[in-house]
Amino acid sequence: MWETEGLADYYGQISLEETPQRRMSDAEGNPLEEAEDGETEMKEEEDPDYSEEEENVPQKSEDDLLPWRETQEEKKAEEEGEGNLEEEEGEGNLKEEEGEGNLKEEEGEGTEEKAEAALAEMVSGSQEEITRASQQITMAMISLEGLASTDSQSLTSENSPIIGRESEHSLQTESLSTLSSPSDYELALTSSEEKLIISLQKKMARLSSGELAQERVSEPVKEEKRREKKVSYVDKGKEEELQPIAHTPAMDKDSLVSTSSKDILFQKDDGAKVYPLTMTWKFGWNSSLPVYYIRDEEQRVLLYANAHTAVIYNAYKNTQHHLRGHPNVISCMCVSEDRRWIATADKGPNCLLMIWDSFTGVAWAEGGQVALPGLEAQRKRNRKFIVYCNMSPYFIFQNYLIFNPTNNKELVSNSKVRAIYYLWYEEREILIHSAPLLTEKTFNKHVGKFSQSIFHLNLTQVLSATLEGKLVVWDVYRPPLSASTLPYIKPCKLVHLQKEGITVLTTVDSYIVTGDVKGNIKFYDRTLSIMNWFSNFKLSSIRTLSFSKTLATPPTEKSNYPSDCTLKGDIFVIRNFIIGTSDAIVYHLKADETKLEKLLIEPKEAICAISCHPYQPLITIGSSCGMIKVWDYKKKRYLFSRVFEKGLGIQSLTYNPEGDLLGAGFTEGTVYILDAMSLENGIPEPFNYSRTSVTHISFSHNSQYMATADANFTVAVYMVKVRNSQRVWEYLARLRSHRQSIRSLLFGVHLDSNEPRLLSLGRDRLLIEYNLLGSYKNHLEVLDIHQTDQGNYPTCMIWYPPLTKELFLLISNSGYKVKLFNSTTKMCRKTLLGPVFGSPVEQVQVLPVKTAMELERRYLVFINRDKVGLQILPIDGNPHKTCAIVCHPNGVAGMALSYNGHYIFTAGGQDLSVVQWEVNLSALEAAVSLGGEDLIPFYGLVSGGREGKFYRELEDYFYYSQLRSQGIDTMEARKVSEHICLSEVPFVMRAIGFYPSEEKIDDIFNEIKFSEYVDTGEVIDKITLPDFLKVYLNHRPPFGYTMSSIQKNFNILGYTNSEGKKAIRREDFLRLLLTKGEHMTEEELSDCFATLLGLNPEGWKSEPAASSLKGPEVRWEEELPEEITAEIFVTDILGLTISPGFGQDAEADVPDVVPDTCAVQHASHPDQALPRGTSLAGSASEPCPGALCWALGLCVQSLPRCLAPTWTADWNRRPDQPCHCDLGTDSVSSCHQC
Repeated sequence: MWETEGLADYYGQISLEETPQRRMSDAEGNPLEEAEDGETEMKEEEDPDYSEEEENVPQKSEDDLLPWRETQEEKKAEEEGEGNLEEEEGEGNLKEEEGEGNLKEEEGEGTEEKAEAALAEMVSGSQEEITRASQQITMAMISLEGLASTDSQSLTSENSPIIGRESEHSLQTESLSTLSSPSDYELALTSSEEKLIISLQKKMARLSSGELAQERVSEPVKEEKRREKKVSYVDKGKEEELQPIAHTPAMDKDSLVSTSSKDILFQKDDGAKVYPLTMTWKFGWNSSLPVYYIRDEEQRVLLYANAHTAVIYNAYKNTQHHLRGHPNVISCMCVSEDRRWIATADKGPNCLLMIWDSFTGVAWAEGGQVALPGLEAQRKRNRKFIVYCNMSPYFIFQNYLIFNPTNNKELVSNSKVRAIYYLWYEEREILIHSAPLLTEKTFNKHVGKFSQSIFHLNLTQVLSATLEGKLVVWDVYRPPLSASTLPYIKPCKLVHLQKEGITVLTTVDSYIVTGDVKGNIKFYDRTLSIMNWFSNFKLSSIRTLSFSKTLATPPTEKSNYPSDCTLKGDIFVIRNFIIGTSDAIVYHLKADETKLEKLLIEPKEAICAISCHPYQPLITIGSSCGMIKVWDYKKKRYLFSRVFEKGLGIQSLTYNPEGDLLGAGFTEGTVYILDAMSLENGIPEPFNYSRTSVTHISFSHNSQYMATADANFTVAVYMVKVRNSQRVWEYLARLRSHRQSIRSLLFGVHLDSNEPRLLSLGRDRLLIEYNLLGSYKNHLEVLDIHQTDQGNYPTCMIWYPPLTKELFLLISNSGYKVKLFNSTTKMCRKTLLGPVFGSPVEQVQVLPVKTAMELERRYLVFINRDKVGLQILPIDGNPHKTCAIVCHPNGVAGMALSYNGHYIFTAGGQDLSVVQWEVNLSALEAAVSLGGEDLIPFYGLVSGGREGKFYRELEDYFYYSQLRSQGIDTMEARKVSEHICLSEVPFVMRAIGFYPSEEKIDDIFNEIKFSEYVDTGEVIDKITLPDFLKVYLNHRPPFGYTMSSIQKNFNILGYTNSEGKKAIRREDFLRLLLTKGEHMTEEELSDCFATLLGLNPEGWKSEPAASSLKGPEVRWEEELPEEITAEIFVTDILGLTISPGFGQDAEADVPDVVPDTCAVQHASHPDQALPRGTSLAGSASEPCPGALCWALGLCVQSLPRCLAPTWTADWNRRPDQPCHCDLGTDSVSSCHQC
């Protein structure tokens, strides 16, 4: 493994000098001397925990890899005095001969006796075992399929930036079908379920083939051999045993990667889709990163980056394979010289460096650990760098890095102003570097900024290209090891190679190749004499050049190679190559025909708008560069596009219900109505009534109206008029109706007249309905204005599907809540817990259906900051009905749904990508069934569940409320029932720690009273305990009360005191409570503070007949400090304890304020969450009683109460949180289930 300290946490550029096989070359050769076939050497770093050993591995071809490894194993056995063990394989049955093996007699006899005993036991019930084992294998394989799929994904939760790493399990699927011996499974699979499958498969193979008798004698030999060859995981204590390592495939001789000598990537069968959302295609290409030519024989295969995924694209078959596992957008990538090994890295939180096998798509290394074939690399449990160096901050970030193609101990990198040469002294275990400062005085000429650097073909020089069209030639000085001088580079020459700035510098065969800002590609010989160039293609600036690994075809009579520029005019023979340009186009140049072919045409700027056709498999993608591109997403085929003039960036796109028109809103305020099939203008001139970006476009159900919203909080309406017997679109009116950004613009239908209705929702918490029939030219009339929230702001709005007799508007807000409003009265009818996956929902749509049977079961699709998810309707607060997956780590810009509901599309904005997701609803339904029915999922949201302390306290409060309502002092017989009256609900809510505002109390009353009104016409005035639990869980804050939110209020209302803190004077504090917001009366204020300050022993109106002390009896004002800060308010007045991390963001996943009580009592109150990074006392060691959802690979039950709403669908939990799975471990990183 090679690393530098500067690249450890912030990956900028990486380079693969050669394949891992080449790094296994002879350790005794000269490190600067080239071997026969370009091999170099590298000594494997030894782990101090293991005995030192040295592997001498000669270079072998891929076809000879397996027999070579067998030879090495036989040699090793001879050296250790264990004899030779020959293995013969015949027609699927492995037979071993022991004639030449020399094993210890006592060990062989002991193992043989065990084998005989096991044989007798299994033979006695062979038929019964076969039947039972086959059933168990089937069930176990089905349950394991979710973990072993190559397309594996993880359903993430609140604070899980790392999404599912498909690469971690990609090999296991292949191993189940390709590994030929039981030991293969033992290396590849580790969990208890996987071991069960292994043992059952062994039994099945033996019982069915009747080979137990034959294998009885050879079993001890096999077991001994397996112990020798198997990787050890438990040599040094439990800490080593539980230490997480990179997910690497089995290094067994029959592992998929070791045995793959050719590309089988596109021959693999991905199998059944067992996840609710599966990535099937990625549109777009990150043109700031290179594109690589990795296959050019029978298939043309490219490698490029797309957001946080590396895409291997087969241009002939029009198929993609996705290398997934990065938590952030990929920042750099490279390939080995033989194109088999791929390295990718990202920058950001939990950044990763990953090594992939391009033949199989398997990740071989992750997070800094590499596994090499033929070496027991899995035993190297430490994550040390092989070598690194401390770089000066004056060197600036290095943006290009490359190995010497003939010596993997040498590298060169450059930033825009400095080039650095590195040499690894393996004997001294140091990495030295030389970075001479280059100024204009060095050559008395302007040099320019560096772009790329390479090693010269003569091996004694380094070349650095500049954006001024010049080459800086550096001499490399390599003194002998005995010398006191260290190697270094020195600038010796500045060559003005060409007029155009050089953007790409590389070598191929005997040529030095450049690409420049004018789109020219030039070839030079070793002396920098021009040999040939391609300038007639009129390309934009060259970003990347990648040559085929296949040598150029020798010229024949039918060849059409061009001539070079020498006087002789020889035939210019080069390999085919790939060209990537700055306008995000990828070309293929066939050299013998000088034929240029476009392979990819992608947007070069942010993708902010996507829309799906209402009844055809078409998706339209709009980019800020002015490109609109239409794809057939079923055939994965690009159809047509249009590029608008410079300055017109696409911001919003929408098809009309008939699918013949496409509305397009632009960043500078222009609105186009286009023909959907040709993208030609559907109106004579575009509309230019806005001066800011058009963020929303919507059509009415009959296509008579079109409405737009812009960034200036303005709504504009256009309508169809008939002029000269033709339908013409005309501007109607516009209105600046909101004070903050418009979040949704929605057309509906009046139930009585079938006329369209228009509504807009703003961040200012206003829901506005417009009177379209009453509006006229330049006058847009407002019909109704309603406030949707009190503290949180709304994020999106849709029409709720007609699952009930009542028609609702669904509005999601920033508090992770979903509210249902009556579409006519605008009354809030229900408040429900929405998806909680790290950030509030930003967009939501109803998944389309095409059959009447599908109407009985409806689903929502939502996106938040970086994830896309599904939710089963009706919404009731059940967290198991929701799943989500990270789709764009840097943010989601938009979402669209296919007309049949089979696909979801998400746009990534600045990451230049659009992802197509296949929907599998049965997997989501399976997760819901595993979560339980009725109230079982809701019991899991409170600490201890149904039998826990919190629920018992809730029952006590519930029945105490009945006593309270009947009177404490009465002597009459008590009437105990299953209900409490509606007026008691707020008191019970406050008793268990939830303090709703008066508006929220009104919403709760309306929700309960009218819950059955539509069906029965009756108003409900009482509630049962199960219904109360649901109401409480849906209305309470998902993360409790945070110190940061309280501090935010003091920042607004207070002043800066002498200590630099925000504070409020006592008299101002009391005045605000009496006059602002839901203000208190003086009696309420007196009772409240008397109770908080401990001056009223009876409590604040603890009983209906009790009277509070007031007036001169209690001087509570004197107990308040003259200056109140947020800390004083929380600790001295409210009596709460502040955690150390109180200054963090209000939307953090775990609250900052905890009650001043013990942790066990604290955990039993759902409104009181643990402080950040704190374990739950008394719970961290408790086993998880919940079911493991193996279909999704996640633990869905019995999470800590404070984390259950947010982490229900998470199997990559944060490492600093306690583990609550049934393994009973304290570290999430060592828990396979969490």
